[in-house]
Amino acid sequence: MEDFMMNKRALIFRGGWDGHEPVEVSQVFEKLLKKEGFEVDIYDDLSVFESLENILKYSLIIPAYTMSEIKDEYVQNICAAVESGVGIAGCHGGMCDAFRNNTKWQFLTGSQWVAHPGNDGVEYEVNIIKSSSSPIIEGINDFKVKTEHYYLHVDPVVNVLATTSFPLVPGPHSANGPVLMPIAYTKKWGKGRVFYTSLGHHADVFDVPEISELMRRGFLWANKLI
Repeated sequence: MEDFMMNKRALIFRGGWDGHEPVEVSQVFEKLLKKEGFEVDIYDDLSVFESLENILKYSLIIPAYTMSEIKDEYVQNICAAVESGVGIAGCHGGMCDAFRNNTKWQFLTGSQWVAHPGNDGVEYEVNIIKSSSSPIIEGINDFKVKTEHYYLHVDPVVNVLATTSFPLVPGPHSANGPVLMPIAYTKKWGKGRVFYTSLGHHADVFDVPEISELMRRGFLWANKLI
């Protein structure tokens, strides 16, 4: 394990569409991380990614930045940092509906939001992959949640940790029949680790104990602490 990974220093960057409560969600993340002994820096400006050297001061990158745009060179620096061993972990649109026009970002993070049939308030079950040995989901049982039901386009290499079933709300996608959609997954990017969960539409979603625990463990796993 690289020595700098033991620094437990997290970079949270937030912004974009206010509907995803980037400030409130980042505060939830900050609280989780500080309980684990992390030093946390929060940025509202993407210029933090101008310098690869600056990014490499951190052991974990956490996006909370929906839609918007980002300079290609910033994404190149983030990708280079993760490839070298820095972790990246995030949730919902703050990670996988960020920077829709940047395919390198999507390649790094592992999926892209395309729809949420029924919008907010859909009640659905999150099914944990029982055959997985990942410490992120150890001891967590299936649970129900009422929030947006994310339909993703997903990188085939991801290691799926939890799924949900579509369709629950009728639509043109229903013609394809039942499909399992990832809710949480991991992947590798060079020496770096990537964790994502589609849960987290608003900050209060993390009041669900299982979701808060998934996020906490996802941070630790991406930082190579579990």
